[in-house]
Amino acid sequence: MRKLKLYIATSLDGKIARLNDSVDWLERILNPEKTDYGYKNFYDSIDTTLMGNKTYKAILNFDTLYPYIDKKNYVFTRSTQEKDDGNVQFINKEVDSFIKALKQQEGKDIWLVGGGSFTTFLLNEGLIDEMQLFIMPILIGEGIPLFEGNTREILLDLEEAVTYQSGVQFLRYSLTNL
Repeated sequence: MRKLKLYIATSLDGKIARLNDSVDWLERILNPEKTDYGYKNFYDSIDTTLMGNKTYKAILNFDTLYPYIDKKNYVFTRSTQEKDDGNVQFINKEVDSFIKALKQQEGKDIWLVGGGSFTTFLLNEGLIDEMQLFIMPILIGEGIPLFEGNTREILLDLEEAVTYQSGVQFLRYSLTNL
């Protein structure tokens, strides 16, 4: 069975982006090791991305081409007005059953790209199998939280922890759903 994995950077104060969706603060983190923090290996291990509509719109506003064009991409939205485009397929109903079926299909693992409210929903539904968090050594104050709203109590099993010379902390957890 495929795993649904959250792979994301967060500030020490738990923010994944500024209120205007900017992630410019990530560029302020020194990287003397010139590491990609395992991104290439992770990216090669997945063939599908999932994200909320707000995250998709934020990515489209970055000054770059859509970054996951070589993957199957699903965007979850409450709107019935969104039309599939060359980048993604929009899903607006039966989120939990869609993801459960997706996890049963053949293929590589699935990347939960974000955002805060979508991540919290999937967490509360017990659909996330693993979290790979990069805790960045910066406080950004106001911003979009990693988990938006209330999460239910979930026991996490620490599988791996790495401290980089830059001060970045990598934590990989598997989830034990209670």
